[in-house]
Amino acid sequence: MINMLLAAMLCASAPADTTITLDNVTVTGQRQRDYQMRTSQSGVQVSREYLQQNLAGSLMQTLEGLPGVKAMSIGSGQSKPTIRGLGFNRLAVTEDGVKHEGQQWGDDHGLEIDQFAIDRAEVIKGPAALLYGSDAIGGVLNLFTNHIPTEPFAGSVQLFGRSNNEQLGLSAKVGGRKGNWFYRANATLIDYADYRVPTDSIQYYSYWIRLKDQRLRNTAGCERDGSVMLGYAGYNFHTDLRISEAYSKSGFFANAHGLEVRLSGIDYDHSRRDIDLPYQWVNHLKVLSHTTWRGNDADVELNLAYQNNRREELSEPVSHGYMPTPDGSLERRFDKHTWTALLALRRTMGNHELRSGLSAEYQHNRRGGWGFIIPDFETASTGAYLMDRYTLRPCLIVNAGMRYDLAQTHIHSYHDWFKTPVGADSVFVERSADMHRHFHCFTWSAGINYATGQWALKANVGKSFRVPIPKELGADGINYHIFRYERGNQQLDPEQSYQVDASISWADDAWEVEVDPYLNYFPNYIYLSPTAHYVEGLQLYHYTQAEVLRYGLEAQVRWSFAEDWQAHAQGEYLYARQQSGEKKGYTLPFSTPWSVDFCVKFSPHTSHDTSHTSHLSPLFISLSTHIVGEQNEIVPPEKPTDGYWTLNLAAGKQWHVGNTTLNVALHADNLLDRRYYDHTSYYRLIDVPEPGRNVSMTVGLEF
Repeated sequence: MINMLLAAMLCASAPADTTITLDNVTVTGQRQRDYQMRTSQSGVQVSREYLQQNLAGSLMQTLEGLPGVKAMSIGSGQSKPTIRGLGFNRLAVTEDGVKHEGQQWGDDHGLEIDQFAIDRAEVIKGPAALLYGSDAIGGVLNLFTNHIPTEPFAGSVQLFGRSNNEQLGLSAKVGGRKGNWFYRANATLIDYADYRVPTDSIQYYSYWIRLKDQRLRNTAGCERDGSVMLGYAGYNFHTDLRISEAYSKSGFFANAHGLEVRLSGIDYDHSRRDIDLPYQWVNHLKVLSHTTWRGNDADVELNLAYQNNRREELSEPVSHGYMPTPDGSLERRFDKHTWTALLALRRTMGNHELRSGLSAEYQHNRRGGWGFIIPDFETASTGAYLMDRYTLRPCLIVNAGMRYDLAQTHIHSYHDWFKTPVGADSVFVERSADMHRHFHCFTWSAGINYATGQWALKANVGKSFRVPIPKELGADGINYHIFRYERGNQQLDPEQSYQVDASISWADDAWEVEVDPYLNYFPNYIYLSPTAHYVEGLQLYHYTQAEVLRYGLEAQVRWSFAEDWQAHAQGEYLYARQQSGEKKGYTLPFSTPWSVDFCVKFSPHTSHDTSHTSHLSPLFISLSTHIVGEQNEIVPPEKPTDGYWTLNLAAGKQWHVGNTTLNVALHADNLLDRRYYDHTSYYRLIDVPEPGRNVSMTVGLEF
């Protein structure tokens, strides 16, 4: 096809009586190399085809095959993203350029984002606060749902299911374009039953609890997502408005809320698809406006968004400590409103590409229910950045930038609704005191990109920051889902991080090798430290700060052989050690152990572009093994975790009939139904192993 285009262009410019003979022309794709030269930070782009081939139960389970990216299991089919062992509020998730603002601190629910609405993704590994502000201290997951349709009408329908939790789902997407106007709409429905684990019983605080049919009682759930977009795409001007809503309801594993369920009157085994108490529901509404104007040497971008995240936890009313039996089942309610704005300018001046921006965010959160974990709060922040990308030569690019941020947090006072004996009196205990905190921070970053022949090298050094979140400042209550009592610290300072990040890669037609080492130093890392004290029958954890050193690397090798075959190996290692504080000499809680993946893939009639942006093959079959080392580096009362390995199979086929494409993908995870524990899973604390054998299938129709 490219040969024909070249011939047509040459013939069009030549005299009519001229004869032109073309030798064989080889065109090599450089999409991944171009991306590597665009940024000095370690990162990877993920195409829509990759998402289709690796579709799993959640977005993070789909992406966790990427080097350095993991899905932290939190039960009930939910998972949290982590990059190089950092997650929650140390990882920023953006959707179409706007930071997603849910209850990121929540340990028991995943991202409120429809993975079937995502067209592509980008993972930035390492501190990225220069462009993204607080929360990007560990990396960024950029999600994009704003692909512009090219046809008057097009769409797709996907049916999918999973065997382990009997999941059934349907997702449909339509879109079209007429002139400069376009629209898109998406809807997803998912229902799943209780999860199966390869064990007949678990141990919870020295109590043995039997599992019926190896199922985790009350881990069923459902998801309902929808979005609509309307936009205008001209030559120099683009604007779109997107409204999305994500709703999910899921049960908490019955025994995760304590031993009182042993005396409960609820028939948890009545049906595998029942959602009984305790359970939660989350609803996330997002209204997002994205506008860009492009000139000859300057671009202006404006993003405005409103988000409302509502979440409720409901459980059987049971008294704890001095709290009497409450009325009703509403234990906790959180209602969070977020307004964000970003104005960015990019200007080209000779070999300089200047980027600058202003950002602002305001949050308003109110609580409810008879249980308490965090108080009401408001937060406001604003920041400004300037960055220069200077091209010395096409193969040599340097960049540097700086940022300044201001933030303030107001935490409201909260008193128990019941009295507690204190000395000779009974009082309404104050769990949270009224507090105003102001924070500011200056950050910077500098990097270099260099490419020569088949080699590409880049390095980045910088300082990032993270403002303490209200939970870290004002928490005081039971977190059932992690089986502990948590207490905040109003004296916490902004977390700072210094990191050196590098990447060295080499590639030819058959081989691709990449090594990404990094060094990360925190003068004042914030984390929950276990104590020897117990409150209301659970171990007390309190927020503290410590000097922390982290370093590690990711490495991967790809080999294309025998034309239709590919072999892939990748591994990662992380070391973390506290250099000060009460846990000096220990690692950090839930530190990820080393892991190695091997994969062999048969994919006929495909190019040798082995990047994550390669096109979907008409056929692919792969067999892989995932090996994880034992984790003996722990923080008491954590327990060591044994190593394990799993065997996994994937296959897919694509058929074209006119303008219609049929895609079928099959995945079989943990083929041997091995019993193992993930060290980053909170359910490991109550002896719950990871899900057993899981076979999933997706059938998609594009038209």
